[in-house]
Amino acid sequence: MKIYVDADASPVKDIVISVAKQYQIPVVLVKSISHYSHDELVDGVQTIYVDTGADAADYRIMQLAKRLDLIITQDYGLASLGLGKGCLVLHHKGFAYTNENIDQLLQTRHLSAKARRSGQKTKGPKPFTDEDRKKFKELLEKTIKQIKGSNT
Repeated sequence: MKIYVDADASPVKDIVISVAKQYQIPVVLVKSISHYSHDELVDGVQTIYVDTGADAADYRIMQLAKRLDLIITQDYGLASLGLGKGCLVLHHKGFAYTNENIDQLLQTRHLSAKARRSGQKTKGPKPFTDEDRKKFKELLEKTIKQIKGSNT
């Protein structure tokens, strides 16, 4: 099992790395080369840089991820692909993408994009809070325990 993070705009990289280290799970951060960093390397964490194309990180994650790997993303399209591959997919706001909720999320995204194209103003995402951070960490730990329990 590995954890893949769509890492360009992820506010939970530090949480993922900390929790994964506790459970000895490798983490792969996938970032655009435009976010290149000279940060020091952390044991158990691999950083993969991709081209700056719109979905380059998504494509790379899907190329690498295997069934029952964990993907952390706020991208509904990547979440849908991950679910189709048998991965578990979490949003940094502390909810799991499921086969039951992904269609509604994609539909909402489509309608918002359509409204923006027609000149309508839409609300952006709400700020990321300490409560979101706590909720995400709890969900990540619960999900890891479930995966580890089903693999024994």
